[in-house]
Amino acid sequence: MRPMLKLDQLSATVGEDDEAKAIINGLSLYVPAGEVHAIMGPNGAGKSTLSYVLTGRDGYEVTGGSATLEGDDLLDMDPEDRAAKGLFLSFQYPVEIPGVPVMTFVRTAMNAQRKARGEEEISAPDFIKKSRELGKQLNLTPDMLKRPLNVGFSGGEKKRLEIFQMMMLEPHFAILDETDSGLDIDALRTVADGVNALRDPERGMLVITHYQRLLDHIKPDKVHVLAGGKIIKTGGPELALRLEKEGYDGVLGEAA
Repeated sequence: MRPMLKLDQLSATVGEDDEAKAIINGLSLYVPAGEVHAIMGPNGAGKSTLSYVLTGRDGYEVTGGSATLEGDDLLDMDPEDRAAKGLFLSFQYPVEIPGVPVMTFVRTAMNAQRKARGEEEISAPDFIKKSRELGKQLNLTPDMLKRPLNVGFSGGEKKRLEIFQMMMLEPHFAILDETDSGLDIDALRTVADGVNALRDPERGMLVITHYQRLLDHIKPDKVHVLAGGKIIKTGGPELALRLEKEGYDGVLGEAA
C-alpha cells in the first residue's frame, strides 16, 4: 500500500526549558493511503498531544524520531505548509473567531492552500454551490454559515462545522481529535456520515477517540491503544469492542 503517514520512534515534550514534560515517548505508527486508523487510550496518554505535534502547534517540541506525510518530512514544515501539503486537524475544542464569517474563513483557507500548491482559486459560484451542498448534508443552514466562526454555536454544531471544513478542503490526511465528544446520537451520526463520505483510496485518516460509539459508525481498519506516549497494542475493530467492555486495565497489564 502507498505510504501516507509514517511515524518512527517519535518523541515530544510540552512546556519550556526545565518545565518541559515528555508526553510522546518513542511512538511508531504507519497509516497507508485508503485506511482509517483509530487511536484510543486513557486520559493523559498523549492522544491530543500527538495531533498537536503533527500539525505543528506552538509549545510542543519534538525531541526525537521522525514523522513523514507521503514521504515528506512533516517536522521540517511550518504549520501552514503542513496544511498546504494536505494535513487537516478537526479540533476537540474548536475556537471562536468573532467577526469572521464561516464562509469567509473557509474560502480564505481553501484559496491559501490552493495558492501554495500552485492551483487556481476556487470561483465564487463553485464555492457557493459546494458549500450549500455540504452544509445541507451536515444540517448546517445558510444562515449558520454566514455567522462568525463558532460564535454562539452549540458543541454539536461546532463539531459539524469542523467536518464541513474538512469536506470543503478535501485534505490528503485528516486527524479527528475526539470529534465525538459532546455529541448526541443524531449529531454523531451526521458527523460520522460526513467522515465516511471522505473515505477514499487516496486519503488517510486518524480518528482519536475515548469511546467505541463513534467507531460503530466509522469502521476503522486498525485500532491502536496509546498509553504512556507510545502505542502499546494494535488490532482490528474488535480491539475497540474489548476496550469498551473491559476498560484499559487488561491491555495495560499485558503491555507491562
